[in-house]
Amino acid sequence: MEQKQLVIFDLDGTLLDTLPDLHGALIETLAAFGLPPRTMEETRRFVGNGIRRLVERAVPDETPLQTVDAAYHYYLSYYMGHCAEKTAPYPGVTDLLRALRKAGKKTAVVSNKADAAVQSLCETYFRGLYDVCVGERAGVARKPAPDSVNAVLAALGAARVDAVYVGDSEVDIATAKNAGLPCISVTWGFRDRETLVRFGASVFADNAEELARLLIRQ
Repeated sequence: MEQKQLVIFDLDGTLLDTLPDLHGALIETLAAFGLPPRTMEETRRFVGNGIRRLVERAVPDETPLQTVDAAYHYYLSYYMGHCAEKTAPYPGVTDLLRALRKAGKKTAVVSNKADAAVQSLCETYFRGLYDVCVGERAGVARKPAPDSVNAVLAALGAARVDAVYVGDSEVDIATAKNAGLPCISVTWGFRDRETLVRFGASVFADNAEELARLLIRQ
């Protein structure tokens, strides 16, 4: 792959394994509203399009909209207080980010997670290892819309031709396509290789060391 000066990463499933805390917050939320629980694997399938869609997918089909709204706000509040209990970087990711910085690359994070949680998690786990991070917020449409990527490019004054996108899901593949960026799909996240291929992935990294070889000229 052609070397790029800006690497834009997805967060959940790509840099951080957030699934245990996402699932824990979902279990607490569903219990608070007397709704049936969901398994970790169900939660894995539900994530990728923001917390609102996670809640909508998790509640029973007949759940009243008023209850869905209340559950969504409950989840947001609970997750903000418990988003870093079991979350951790995937193996080798922190070293990868350090290597990218050492190589003079700019790094950014885009996520469908609420912006406050994105800022908090990036500061907690990757302080000094990214230039800008963008989460879901007013005026920035959720991925797969290209808005968050465009916000990063604008904030850094970077040219689209100089950027590459790294993610773990079909949402990320579509985001990269919509933003006009090449995409590297990692296989350690929330989707398996078969699913990624089905949605058009063509460049893969199976671990952080392999990703580093794709991103940094050896």
